Amino acid sequence: MNEIHNQPIGRRIDWLFDLARRHGETFCSPEAWLGRQRYLAEHPTAIAVLKCMDGRINIPVATNTPAGILMPFRNLGGMFDLGWPHLGEVVVHHTLRMTAAGRRVLFLITYHWSRGNPKRGCAGFAYDTAAAIAHTQQIRQQMTRLFGSGHGTVYPLVCGFETDEEALSVHGTNGEVLELASLGDTGRDALEPRLAALLPDMPAQMRHDLLPLLRGNLDHIAEIRSQTARRERLLDIEHREWVICVGRGFDFLHTPNLALIIGPYSPDLADPVRKAAGIIESNMKAGRIPSDGFLLLASVPFDEIGVDRARAELKSRFLSGFAAEVIAREYPALAAKMSTRTAVLDWQARHMTLLDN
Repeated sequence: MNEIHNQPIGRRIDWLFDLARRHGETFCSPEAWLGRQRYLAEHPTAIAVLKCMDGRINIPVATNTPAGILMPFRNLGGMFDLGWPHLGEVVVHHTLRMTAAGRRVLFLITYHWSRGNPKRGCAGFAYDTAAAIAHTQQIRQQMTRLFGSGHGTVYPLVCGFETDEEALSVHGTNGEVLELASLGDTGRDALEPRLAALLPDMPAQMRHDLLPLLRGNLDHIAEIRSQTARRERLLDIEHREWVICVGRGFDFLHTPNLALIIGPYSPDLADPVRKAAGIIESNMKAGRIPSDGFLLLASVPFDEIGVDRARAELKSRFLSGFAAEVIAREYPALAAKMSTRTAVLDWQARHMTLLDN
């Protein structure tokens, strides 16, 4: 993986779309489809994740969760406001669709930080972890007002993500925080009762469905530590992104430090685009990626052919043009190194189709 960051931009772009193609093929395979159906039958809670656009925040990989199980929402710093018109509509639509199918919904509201160096934390909050935590608590309060305080159907859960070891921490109702990085081998056996004590108001089925993510994260932490012992980890904990993604449908990017992913939720979409471009420029100046170019990729998913796909094409073209204009205005020298691709994604098949720019 580290080798691709050092390739010429044309080769990196070809590699990226080959990755997207292979992801779609794997996602549509009978074995993968049956695996998802079996997983959802055993763990019916619908789980969505609110997270930062940072390319190091990859919750499915960090929890060893199969692709297509977790519903992602991304924005700069993990900053969200359910009063934003588009975000509120998407969150409510997703929740109503899940509950209509008889499923509870668990929202993981995340912030991230670095234990080894505060400057490897969240740039969106100026590396102020306390401010990031306070913001996640505000989102939790908004969800409580929106979906009710009983939490019997929709449960908003604040989680931290420590990027050095890609370790989750779970915030309990009484202010206690369970840091998975602090658990040893014996901690796995005690995880279920500790979670029940930490989240006594969470329905038992939700806790049962959250446990595989936490156990998967314990396995992932162990693997990260083995990489660190072998000195293979350093390049993954620093920013090395060379792609700016705008829109939705980027779950094929199950690789660290590849892309900054900006969801189309904030009324001020220019702000995260501007800051993402600044990170790309910093990566080039620091020599973390080649200075020969970067990719701007816009993607919008569709569920059905016809009108829904046509709407996705229009929206993707708008997002692509808007982001390119912001970058050209704010970073003209960087814009000269920009390659732009516009795409739509068949959500059911996870098949990405490039449009003519």
